[in-house]
Amino acid sequence: MSRWIEPVTLEGRQVVLEPLRAEHVDDLTEATRDGELWRLWYTFVPAPEAVAEYVSAALARRDQQGEMPFAVRHRDSGKVIGSTRFCHVDEDNHRLEVGYTWYARRFQRSGLNTECKRLLLGHAFEALDAIAVEFRTHWHNRTSRQAIARLGAKQDGVLRNHTRSADGVYRDTVVFSIINLEWPAVRRNLDFLLDVPDRGV
Repeated sequence: MSRWIEPVTLEGRQVVLEPLRAEHVDDLTEATRDGELWRLWYTFVPAPEAVAEYVSAALARRDQQGEMPFAVRHRDSGKVIGSTRFCHVDEDNHRLEVGYTWYARRFQRSGLNTECKRLLLGHAFEALDAIAVEFRTHWHNRTSRQAIARLGAKQDGVLRNHTRSADGVYRDTVVFSIINLEWPAVRRNLDFLLDVPDRGV
């Protein structure tokens, strides 16, 4: 049976988004160590020893829930330097979320994220005919909230006490979205940001 979101490789000038595989574990483990990303309490990045389990869980969600996880490969170095995915897939209504996004510290705020989002949004709206793409982040992750807004997404609201972490702390989740009618303007803005590298997010 065909699925709405099939495996696909998305290629840009700086990055290639390729379907996540078990073979990516070693590079992703190295990427998490760059900046000790797992220590950020308001986001979820696996600790080095948990990357294999993280990849396995992502692949299970792909098979069981129709998600599509990607490894982010940096073209110049050839290294996998992070991960992102289409998640919370609502095939009946053609809605999805772009989430679980993280990059090695040295690639953050480099414009690389802008290109990744341009590739993902282009595929969602132009190939999958999505009507809306969501982004969600922790209330306390101010950097992420600013980056999402800079992409052109609008804040829909805040889900109070939305989820509970392993240590029992509740998370307020900020929800943003871009709808299909907004995509042409958002696409134009992202292309503008990508024309001059230091404009990116």
